[in-house]
Amino acid sequence: MALADTDTERGISGAESESPFSEVIELNVGGQVYVTRHTTLVAVPDSLLWTMFSKKAPKDLARDNKGRFFLDRDGFLFRYILDYLRDLNLVLPDYFPEQSRLQREAEFFQLRDLSTRISPRRSKENSIREDICQSETEEGALQCGSGMETWRMMSAMSSARSPSLESRKSGYITIGYRGSYTIGRDIQTDAKFRRVSRITVCGKTSLAKEVFSDTLNESRDPDRPPERYTSRYYLKFNFLEQAFDKLTEVGFHMVACSSTGTCAYTSNDANEDTILTSYTEYVFCRD
Repeated sequence: MALADTDTERGISGAESESPFSEVIELNVGGQVYVTRHTTLVAVPDSLLWTMFSKKAPKDLARDNKGRFFLDRDGFLFRYILDYLRDLNLVLPDYFPEQSRLQREAEFFQLRDLSTRISPRRSKENSIREDICQSETEEGALQCGSGMETWRMMSAMSSARSPSLESRKSGYITIGYRGSYTIGRDIQTDAKFRRVSRITVCGKTSLAKEVFSDTLNESRDPDRPPERYTSRYYLKFNFLEQAFDKLTEVGFHMVACSSTGTCAYTSNDANEDTILTSYTEYVFCRD
């Protein structure tokens, strides 16, 4: 009997060892790194991840320059996909405005049960919005008495709710960046100016999301309520002028800025470049 049990255990161990994937797998999802077990990725049969990590060989999957398996999807939302795969349960924070995007990710990864669980939440929210809009339309029709006047009333209501008018919240947003630039040899014309590695965003969460929307990376401070403040957001692009344009479009204007700089590298050799680094902050306000 003991011999039979031993043989059974060897059979199970042999079956597990047949997988070409290691027990712990590193993923790069849209620039965000995740480490998880192979059994987690194949927890849902016939899903995309199950197909990738049970039906394909490692050499058939895309990798980044550090050998991690690469997925060109939303790295922030993938944390909820991975949480679901761990125990097949959906838990979302109270303040979660990305339900439609999460459902799109669930559909991409072919997680039908997860997509179905998200749908009732979205349907409930949409029905509430439709009821509000319908009641407002009916009240407008009673008051105006004609189709043209009703249309005018609805246009005025829409304009009043637009974030471009006075109903928008006032506040401050600070944009910061740490950059470097190189002075070419003998001050040549090939000098490389303002190399920006990352643009940070500080301020109230709701204002930051209003201004930068899906270009805002929240991975360092996820699930923060809209009325709280953060200093850990940063942008998915590296152009300061693009950030300034977005702030200007929604009524912000610059009220202050400050900068510090230092020489990071210099040499007496005329053939060596001089590298300067700086940290700069721009403060924007909307009254």
